[in-house]
Amino acid sequence: MHDIDTRIKDMIDNNDVVLFMKGTKEMPQCGFSSRVAGVLSYMGVDFEDVNVLADEDIRQGIKDFSDWPTIPQLYIKGEFVGGCDIVTEMVLSGELDQMLEAKGVSYSKEAADKIREANA
Repeated sequence: MHDIDTRIKDMIDNNDVVLFMKGTKEMPQCGFSSRVAGVLSYMGVDFEDVNVLADEDIRQGIKDFSDWPTIPQLYIKGEFVGGCDIVTEMVLSGELDQMLEAKGVSYSKEAADKIREANA
């Protein structure tokens, strides 16, 4: 199991934003993964997508690593953010904007505002 933890930690450490998801950002394989990838893409966040369906060790390993039972899982600058519901709440409240700004990750404030306006 140590090897999987090392692989996961390397992915998280070597990318500012990582989304462990079912499928890819170009072709998500579940609605929750699609929502988070879509929001990040719309907001112009440059992120690494890791398709857990392509590697069973990663699929189970990320759940053990984060002690979080579901996919997708978002990490920003090494910090576990959460899954679809948490990311959605953070976008709508503006917390995700604050986190991205605090960690120096570029994104479109205008796009984030449009998401909030559309969901008001």
